[in-house]
Amino acid sequence: MSTMKIAIIGCGTIASNAHIKAYMANAEAEIKYFCDLIPEKAEKAVAEFGCGIAITDYKVALDDPEIEAVSICTPNHVHASISIDCMRAGKHVLCEKPAARTYAEALEMQQVQHETGCVLNIGVVNRFNSAVNHIKRMVENGELGDVYHIYVSFRSHRSIPGLGGAFTTKAIAGGGALIDWGVHFLDIVMYCLGDPRPVAVSGQAYSKLGADIPNYAYTSMWAGPPNPEGTYDVDDFVTALVRTEGPTISMNGAWAQNIGEREMYIDFLGDKAGIRLQYGSDFKVYGAKDGVLLETAPSFRSVDMFQEEIDRFVACIRSGEKLPSHIDTVILSSQIIQGIYDSSESKKEILF
Repeated sequence: MSTMKIAIIGCGTIASNAHIKAYMANAEAEIKYFCDLIPEKAEKAVAEFGCGIAITDYKVALDDPEIEAVSICTPNHVHASISIDCMRAGKHVLCEKPAARTYAEALEMQQVQHETGCVLNIGVVNRFNSAVNHIKRMVENGELGDVYHIYVSFRSHRSIPGLGGAFTTKAIAGGGALIDWGVHFLDIVMYCLGDPRPVAVSGQAYSKLGADIPNYAYTSMWAGPPNPEGTYDVDDFVTALVRTEGPTISMNGAWAQNIGEREMYIDFLGDKAGIRLQYGSDFKVYGAKDGVLLETAPSFRSVDMFQEEIDRFVACIRSGEKLPSHIDTVILSSQIIQGIYDSSESKKEILF
């Protein structure tokens, strides 16, 4: 069987650091096109990785019958439109997170996936993380007992990315800390719980610390320096309570807060045991037996989650397997995030 020809749409950080390298390491895949609206970015990828053709219009790749699949690594505002164009052209899609800016856009993507039958997976890469999958199995095996609540913290001190740019412009990103960081944390929770149906949500999003762009104090800004003439109309802090058909979920998240601590973890609370997962790292299990309190730190081999994500994406196109990152499951996170934003705006609980 010949190698699968791939197009990379968007040649920014996530493409260069994750998608491209993972495809290059997959013997079943071959990158044919690097596409970016900025020609220099596509040309740099060709030069750096020693393969492919640089283009600025992704429809060139869609018109090529050799292309079977694409990775969409663009800003959020074009996730839906490019994904839909790709599927209607008969191409399978791995679209970076979030699926889209809004739940309505994600629903349209899902509808076209159902119409075309093309694969549409979303880049919720933690579903391929070793620690996360160990926790999921522990929950499923009843090792925590009745898991009744999960607490999520994704809080940092002064970490607004590219203040005044694409990340902080709602028309482009769809939101701030919640849709950028919170989507990963919320998706881990949903995945480990078996993707329970959301019932209601109450939340509040704040846009406070970055509102005065020229006077925003920070130590570093990975997505570029502040643009004093730019836009900041997204959330830098969010709090929410989510009710599902299973456990409740509460969260506090901040790109920026006036507390000089970074707290990135998820607590799974069961009546037999509890787990604290440090985001992107390991976890501890807390319990009791025979009147003795126990604390364990499991040790395990970890796989490269981005490589696992790409390898399974390529494989599922051949096999027809429906991955955990399929739009049909990931769309629940889009629904919850939309509900939090809607609750914040309306100052009311949102029922699903």
